[in-house]
Amino acid sequence: MGHTKSNRDQLVLRVRRIAGQIGAVEKAIAQDAPCETILHQVAGVRGAVLGLMDELVEEHVREHVARPGLTDAQRAQGADELVAAIRRYSK
Repeated sequence: MGHTKSNRDQLVLRVRRIAGQIGAVEKAIAQDAPCETILHQVAGVRGAVLGLMDELVEEHVREHVARPGLTDAQRAQGADELVAAIRRYSK
C-alpha cells in the first residue's frame, strides 16, 4: 500500500506501542498477575489492534476505492483487496 508511506512513522509507532502492550501481557502472565489485570491488558491490545485496522481500512478505501481518477478496474481491485482482508480479519 503506497499510501502508508505518507504516515509510515505514525503507523510504526502504533505498532511498537501494540508490541509493548503485548510484552506487558506476557510479563503479567509470567509474573502470575491477577486475571482481571491480564484481561484488561488484553482488552487494551484488542482495542489498539482494532484502531490500527480501522485506520488502515480507511486509508485503503480512500486511496484504492474512492480516489478520483481511478479506473473501474483499479476500484474493483481495491475493493477485492479490502474484502479479502476483512474476511481474513473477521475469522
